[in-house]
Order: sequence, then C-alpha cells, then structure tokens
Amino acid sequence: MSKHLTISPEEAADRLAIRELIEAYAHCADRRDAKGQMALFTADTHFVVYMNAKDPKPAQELHSREALAPVFADLNQYVATMHFVGQSTIFSLEGNRATGEAYCIAHHLTVDGEERRMMVAYLRYLDTVVKIDGTWLFVERLLYVDWLEERGLS
Repeated sequence: MSKHLTISPEEAADRLAIRELIEAYAHCADRRDAKGQMALFTADTHFVVYMNAKDPKPAQELHSREALAPVFADLNQYVATMHFVGQSTIFSLEGNRATGEAYCIAHHLTVDGEERRMMVAYLRYLDTVVKIDGTWLFVERLLYVDWLEERGLS
C-alpha cells in the first residue's frame, strides 16, 4: 500500500482519470455502447478472459480494439446488466503508464416468458493503461472470473 504524504495536481488528475476510465467501461457495457466501450482501448490492445481465475489458461485472448466488438455485442443477450465497480488500486503510475486492479460485480438479467433469472459474475481486472494525447486508455485488460452465481428472480 502506498503512502501519499503529498501528491501533485497532475498525479491526482491522472488517478482520477484512470478511475473514470474504469467506470466508463462499466457505463458503456450497461448501455450497450460497444463503440464507446471499444474507444476506451488502444488500437493494439491485449484483452484476455480467464473464466476460472485459478486456471492459468485463458478462455479468450484478443489482440486488437476491433476484436472486442463480438465480446461487447455478447451482452445483447441480456435484458439488462449492471456492472458495479468496487475498489480499484493503482499499483504503479509512472509518466504516461500505469498498472492496477479493479473489482466488479456484474449482474446479468435474462427473461424467458414468465421466468426471470440473474447471473452474477464476481470479477477482477488487472489493467495496464497508457496516456495518449492526454487521454488514458486500456492497453491491456486481463479479466478474471472469481466465481459465478445464478438464481431465479420473483
């Protein structure tokens, strides 16, 4: 855990912008704004999904912003989603590059006739972000699914 006896206005602004980047990802997902979500990544981004956080073998690995389109479009199968972003930690922030971890609880609602179901994914993201022309973007996002929960709703 870092101690901040003093922090420059520039570092404070960078830390806030990185948090807003993480929150924009969730915001775009819940509004099915795939183009907006894709714009949060560098053109040569590296996006990896680990459906089992304890398994070192990824379920999916993508190497460009354009490759993200079907991943984000997959959310359209749900009637609604709500990605609740929890704590986020910046491990390193040096110049125009930072690393960190963000927690998220992602709720996914499906409706089939009278049946309503909720799938809840408990996620962690290990992120590497870069500042390009004054804007922070994901250059690498590793998504770890710690566990899933499914239940019926009244």
